Amino acid sequence: MSEAQSRIFVLVHGAWHGGWCWRRVAHRLTAAGHRVFTPTLTGLGERQHLMSASITLDTHVQDICNLIRFEELTDICLVGHSYAGMVISRVAEEMEARISSFVFLDAFVPEDGETPLDLITAHVQADIRAALERGEVSRAAPPAAYFKLQSEDDIAWIDGLMTPQPNGVWPHPIRLTGARERIAKRAYVRAGLYPNPNFDAAMEKLRARGGWRVTSLPGGHDLMVDVPEALGNLFIELA
Repeated sequence: MSEAQSRIFVLVHGAWHGGWCWRRVAHRLTAAGHRVFTPTLTGLGERQHLMSASITLDTHVQDICNLIRFEELTDICLVGHSYAGMVISRVAEEMEARISSFVFLDAFVPEDGETPLDLITAHVQADIRAALERGEVSRAAPPAAYFKLQSEDDIAWIDGLMTPQPNGVWPHPIRLTGARERIAKRAYVRAGLYPNPNFDAAMEKLRARGGWRVTSLPGGHDLMVDVPEALGNLFIELA
């Protein structure tokens, strides 16, 4: 592949996960000649030893902005899975000029002034609010079977690697000025085998808004694990 054809992908994981979850997709993208970065957000995965009450959504935004800045990345395809839809929405505000394509992967799509708490289901919202009132720093991961993956081996693998999610990422309003909408190529990819009304609403919101490519793949919420080859091919197409 020529340098002109090669793309740069920054793949941002969701809650309870780490950069490890992109392993299969990253292998396919690098084998096709692309550069791939799979950072792990502060307090999660191999960075779980950094868990603290001071971690907020802004911490995770800075994780990705710093990666882009210090790796001197431009013309990137930025992908956010699930919770990371909130992260990449804010990253776009800081790094708009360096992002050429933008993918929400079965992800939350916040609007200006919303908090991440506003976008999750009522019972989970109540659980997190109660945990914050008790001063709990993190929330344990649910069983991986909840994500409707298609392989028992994959479910066991994910169960063995997920770590608690910092509670401080949820309560603060997100400030957006519309940078997300100014990125040239924008897409929303829905996991067809994972029922979730919040992601259905996000998908339909962007479909109605126009300027977004909206599509789906037949897999569970962790599409990067369930259908890595199809997802890698789709990322290349979208970029």
